[in-house]
Amino acid sequence: MKIYHNPRCRKSRETLELIENEGKEVEIVKYLETIPSKDELINLINLLGIKPIDLVRKNEAIWKEHYKGKALSDSEIVNVMLSNPKLIERPIVVSGNKAVLGRPPQNVLSLF
Repeated sequence: MKIYHNPRCRKSRETLELIENEGKEVEIVKYLETIPSKDELINLINLLGIKPIDLVRKNEAIWKEHYKGKALSDSEIVNVMLSNPKLIERPIVVSGNKAVLGRPPQNVLSLF
């Protein structure tokens, strides 16, 4: 398993704790420090089965001030997230060819 994790986020910490309590081995990617590549982010979006806009943290000031209300293509949204990784919703947990958002943290249980 792999978790795209922000240790400052309560939901991310709770999701990681659920994984560890199940005794699962997990690779922790602190995505604010190790920003995913464009291909990696697109793959995550595809594994989640969502549109890029659905992975954006729309309440962040960066989004509200610079992008809210603009007509952006999927590719442009991906580029915005790569330029501003704080906008990537978290945590994302991947197991094999499946991925879930840990919002709520219990979503991760579907991967076990």
